[in-house]
Amino acid sequence: MKDPAELYELADEVGLIPQGLPLVAALTGFTDAGGAVSQLGEYVLDTLNSRVVAEFDADALLDYRARRPIIYFDQDHLTDYQPQTLRLYLVNDELGQPFLLLHGFEPDFKWEQFTAAVLQLIDLFQVKTTTWVHAIPMPVPHTRPIGVTVSGNRIELTDAMSVWRPHTQVPSNALHLVEYRLAELGHPVTGFVLLIPHYLADTEYPSAAVASLESISAATGLIFPTDRLREEGREFLTKIGQQVESNPELEKLVGTLEERHDSYMQNSGLQNAGLRSPLTDEDGELPSADEIAAELENFLAIKRRGDDASPGFAGL
Repeated sequence: MKDPAELYELADEVGLIPQGLPLVAALTGFTDAGGAVSQLGEYVLDTLNSRVVAEFDADALLDYRARRPIIYFDQDHLTDYQPQTLRLYLVNDELGQPFLLLHGFEPDFKWEQFTAAVLQLIDLFQVKTTTWVHAIPMPVPHTRPIGVTVSGNRIELTDAMSVWRPHTQVPSNALHLVEYRLAELGHPVTGFVLLIPHYLADTEYPSAAVASLESISAATGLIFPTDRLREEGREFLTKIGQQVESNPELEKLVGTLEERHDSYMQNSGLQNAGLRSPLTDEDGELPSADEIAAELENFLAIKRRGDDASPGFAGL
């Protein structure tokens, strides 16, 4: 393997970075249901003081044809090229507590070298704990708190917060590999998988960002300003509720999700780690597309902010 340090460039005066800080990682890539990760990174960097500690080499790690950068065409010339970035930041939370934030695109290439580079930075700054988040779509109702599945070696967090502990194979992302290598070394590491209502997976769902920040707070003790996100979330859910109430069939389908979710949560404390999914019926089967997906997607599919709203959600 090539030298991991070839993949990143340290900022000047890194010797002044405090040692023993928590590291938070949030990379956008394979899945980001509800825009949980992208919103988290943007919100933290917009609302808190930060500076770049290290920048990774996009030319070495990014597949530009798969995730093309944005450039603006201004009548007859090009302006405002916006390259994809992957950076390590030093950030101060709402109380002034410092932490490191790894945010940007998930690498398409050189996962082993990238993982080694992250471990190298963790060693360089004597990182205390590593916490990362991502989000997946699940047939769960928007009317219930967002649940999480927790991985890693911090048993107190797994026991207290993980609502679903499946035995399954999953497509991995780069931070799965980072967690796996850190666990091998005995470094305290936690991964939070947010379970986002599948019919809201393609939206920018403010409650998903709030759930991400709450999970990070539980693992690190960091405090984040979330008032704006919470207010946006309340407005978002109010408009969804209005749409559900106006369509009896849709209301019935959401009610079915609520019943299955509540039954699962009620019984989960009586079962072991082999709990079945909160989205299955009594026979352990997934709801069919005809029952759930078609109706919900027709009425609740909202394009990401900046696009035209779907006909079923005019005004969102």
